[in-house]
Amino acid sequence: MTAATPVDPVLVEIVEGTLASVEMEVETAIARTARSPMIRDAHDFRAGIHDARLRKLTGRSYSALVQPIVRDFPIETMNPGDVFFHNDVYLSEGGIGHLPDLCVTVPVFHEGEVVAFVQAFGHHDDIGGAVPGSMPSHATSVFEEGLMVPPIKLWDRGVPNEAALRIMIRNSRMPDSLAGDLDAECSACLMGARRLADLFTRYGRAAVEACFDAIISKTTETFRRELLAKIPEGTYVWEDYAEHDGVDEPRLHTQRITLTVDHAAPAPLVIDFTGTSPQAKGPINHAGDYADGVFLKKWLAPILRNLADTPERMAELDVNEGAVPLIEMRFPEKGTLLTPIFPAPTNARTFVILRLLGVLAGVLAKATGGRMPADQETIRYTGVYGTDADGVPYLMREVLGGGSGGRWYADGEDTIHVVPDSRNIPVEFAEARWPFRVERLGLAVDSGGPGLFRGGLGYDKHIRMLRDASFMSIADRSILSCWGVNGGRAGRPFRVEIAGREMEGLVDHEPVRAGEIIRIRTTGGGGWGSPFDRDPEKVAADVRDGKVSFEGARDDYGVVLTGPQDDPRVDKEATTSLRAELRDLGEAAFFDRGPGYPLLSGGRLLADVDEL
Repeated sequence: MTAATPVDPVLVEIVEGTLASVEMEVETAIARTARSPMIRDAHDFRAGIHDARLRKLTGRSYSALVQPIVRDFPIETMNPGDVFFHNDVYLSEGGIGHLPDLCVTVPVFHEGEVVAFVQAFGHHDDIGGAVPGSMPSHATSVFEEGLMVPPIKLWDRGVPNEAALRIMIRNSRMPDSLAGDLDAECSACLMGARRLADLFTRYGRAAVEACFDAIISKTTETFRRELLAKIPEGTYVWEDYAEHDGVDEPRLHTQRITLTVDHAAPAPLVIDFTGTSPQAKGPINHAGDYADGVFLKKWLAPILRNLADTPERMAELDVNEGAVPLIEMRFPEKGTLLTPIFPAPTNARTFVILRLLGVLAGVLAKATGGRMPADQETIRYTGVYGTDADGVPYLMREVLGGGSGGRWYADGEDTIHVVPDSRNIPVEFAEARWPFRVERLGLAVDSGGPGLFRGGLGYDKHIRMLRDASFMSIADRSILSCWGVNGGRAGRPFRVEIAGREMEGLVDHEPVRAGEIIRIRTTGGGGWGSPFDRDPEKVAADVRDGKVSFEGARDDYGVVLTGPQDDPRVDKEATTSLRAELRDLGEAAFFDRGPGYPLLSGGRLLADVDEL
């Protein structure tokens, strides 16, 4: 936006509200018309709105990128009614992480020219590959993971490309679901394009685009003034690890960030990933080093919102393209976890991109004296597949959340899903559709990291199979815990047992017999602050609410309780004595990583984070 461009602040509010409304309307339309449980019920998809300069305008959720579409189909060649499609990780400019994420893009026209884009992408049930669900945990090549589709024109001037659709549907084990989902996404994005075209018709292109500039500039200045100003200048380092890749034996796969803060620089934050481990043989790689890392900039930027003055203010801050110019990214050479070389597998890339959220939070915690949340790991895929009583193949897969980290002002949240608005699959729907019973769905007691502010709890879910089937899992943090901050303790790791047999985090086809119970306990967030400073009455309330056990109250918080669980009483004298005894044993380090880290081959417990 130039100084000569007049902007009506009232119109800016109208345009900003319209963008948010259109984005929500697109997502609502997809949720109501899609067919797969992953899209319709678990809501593992996102919509986004971008302008003709490929800048993301909306901030309520992340989205993929338009860059790969415009790279292969110049804007001047596009026509009204066109719909573009892609899922090729290595041709997505970093916007697609694994092949089940299918992306639909629709151009918006005004007076014959492209003025914006509406996009939707989400995690679909199956796009082919070696195993049902298209996420083979032991893959060593992307060719094992499913059908790769580079950017193509899926609809041409309103006419679907039936041949391309047939090829994709033929490659899926769930063809009806895939066909229904694609139809829902294309139709919803076309509807969104019409809504945005109306906005341009009503106010004119110059006025609307001036509002786009104002919206993005406002984010840039707000982040610089309210958030980045709280980070002292200097250089800070933090690293964390994925614990296994599905192929090699468990070991530390390092993700490292060196953060340099210079408030006078055009990009005040420099994020350098040098020190990240070589690409893995298995599928935990993420192709992030494209388009100057623009996707990762928008992926990581929400962590900065934790520096807002209040949680209410944090919730008001959107993350759009305005965050991009504030961050410079420096990638290591090709051949690392973040710079994999085609055809390295990527289906479990969540182990890397989710860990990076925690690595950035950790390095900011070092820079700000702990004014960041403790660690969390709130996504993993679990499920079963087999045939039902009629011999029809089925696939049940859901994305289960976990506890978020304790914060400097409050406990973490329970069973959070990192994808906005996503959720577990409703029990009633699951039992009506698939041959199993959900015998328990609740909170995993004691899973949250102890602290002055406790980490959030994960799920505890028990599934009894009614027919023989196979279990699958794509999960990290099954060895390493979510770390605590400022004396807070680590949370409990991910656990799966089948009839008492403990499973690894990466499983493709573990047999489950009829009558056996699958027990899933997802991760708890790390704690913030010393657990011996937590008000004993709050610990008693946690016991009353079923979040902490009697034993956990004593062992983790030094709180001695008497009476029944539904009405515990604090023994103040015994608590004071026990806490004094436990403090004498030594407080936790600034970061508590839990017991899993030194158990890995080649691992070490980093009591002093400065040794990084």
